[in-house]
Amino acid sequence: MKINKILYTGSLALALSFSLTSCDSYLDENPDNRANLDSEDKIVSLLTSAYGQSGYAVLNEVLSDNTDDMGSRYVQYDNLFYRQAFYWKDITESDNDGVLNIWQDCYNSISVANHALQAIDELGGPKTLKLKECKAEALMSRAYYHFLLVNEFCMPYDPATAATSLGVPYPTEPETTLNPTYTRGNVAEVYEKIEKDILEAIPLLGDTHYTQPKYHFNKQAALAFAARFFLFYQKWDLAVKYANECLGSNPKSLLRDWNEMQSYGITDNLDPRANLYIKATNKCNFLIQPTISMAGFFFSNYTYVTKYAHNSYISKNETLGADQVWGVSDRTTLRCPGLAFKGGTTDRALVAKVPRLFEETDPISQTGYWHSAIVPFRADILLLERAEAYTMLKKYDLACKDLTMWMQNWTKSTKTLTPEDIKTYYNSIAYYTSTSPTSKKHLYPSWQIDAEGSVQESMLQCVLNFKRIETIHEGLRWFDVNRYGINITRRVMNQNSECDYVADSLGTKDLRRAVQLPFNIISAGLEKNPR
Repeated sequence: MKINKILYTGSLALALSFSLTSCDSYLDENPDNRANLDSEDKIVSLLTSAYGQSGYAVLNEVLSDNTDDMGSRYVQYDNLFYRQAFYWKDITESDNDGVLNIWQDCYNSISVANHALQAIDELGGPKTLKLKECKAEALMSRAYYHFLLVNEFCMPYDPATAATSLGVPYPTEPETTLNPTYTRGNVAEVYEKIEKDILEAIPLLGDTHYTQPKYHFNKQAALAFAARFFLFYQKWDLAVKYANECLGSNPKSLLRDWNEMQSYGITDNLDPRANLYIKATNKCNFLIQPTISMAGFFFSNYTYVTKYAHNSYISKNETLGADQVWGVSDRTTLRCPGLAFKGGTTDRALVAKVPRLFEETDPISQTGYWHSAIVPFRADILLLERAEAYTMLKKYDLACKDLTMWMQNWTKSTKTLTPEDIKTYYNSIAYYTSTSPTSKKHLYPSWQIDAEGSVQESMLQCVLNFKRIETIHEGLRWFDVNRYGINITRRVMNQNSECDYVADSLGTKDLRRAVQLPFNIISAGLEKNPR
């Protein structure tokens, strides 16, 4: 098996067949004709395929500290893929939410972007408004999927080691030879190339060529991605700059309406809330990505692989139901409290935000596949990412303004947070241990922060806790765990859903933070991650 087949999952014709929205009639022609991208409209249609359908949410939630092993009484609801992921093993099992699908889908999207960019050059470059916007979209897509790959399959960005840490291949042109050779390069090179693509794209951004902008890198989504990238790149001022451009002068007007979510009341049917969460008409949602995934079952009250769960113990002590800087977290304080399903073979604490959607491929036999959707970029997350950047710049009052805005939207609290409030609160609670868990964990980032107990460290604790709650079930917590070098353990729970014993732990520099490449990729000749 050749590496090029692994990276790109086949030809441009296959990429075109993955389009997420209906395209022009030329897509019904012979594949050789479809690859003839000789008009603006064909390039627009091609770019509907520049968005992968494999999600990272399930894998990353299982890797992170948002999941426990529920113990022997749940053994009939075990699954080898989930077990390998939970215990940070090299994953050999295939799964819709598995590493091979993530890898291939990312590189398929990158391939589509590269074909679009080449076609734009062959038309004489981005001389029209439509082609400028298409070039921006293609560059953003190429940058984003490399960003996912480097954060999934490589060690977290560290200026001191990035030049020697294995990266991922960064193809910038369509394949023109039968067996191209790819090398992984290093993390520093990947970040430099992502930055180059983003900065080239931003002046060209525009939304006039979209029919469904929320399913593309529209201007808001692109700016939100730029802010996140520069946050990960430790360029705090640029993270703030692009967050400001995206959120504008009235970010509160863009936040999610949790009162509307709560209007469905307490119910076992999660679908209405989950479907509302991903609606394109919600101002908070900047980018929506359909995924072929079982996430709608794993993050629900179904008994699907319930051996690994965000359970009542984590919720009560660390996340949705834990005391926070605003006070208690219950139905009197939260606008839309989390849902708890505990009993029999289920112990899950949830936010109804992950839809369960069935696509029928054969109406006669009524067969098809399950998929879901995620919202990787939205106002609520970006507000907290800006607060993190402000905290690193020691602009604590501005960070508190963002934290207060998020808190008052998530809760019914009217409290205004100050740096001293936050410092006092976090200094009043102990650091986490596996058997005495709290929402405060030791931080070991690769950049310099002030001492434990300081205003800055306390502010970062607050930011990370708010982000953990906001992004529950989405996989982004795993990236923060890695960025901040947070040590986590693998707890096995007893009959009372409390810690029975600790089976493993992940240290700050543990090489297992870089998910192992799919075995197919290693077999094809690409260097594997060290262990």
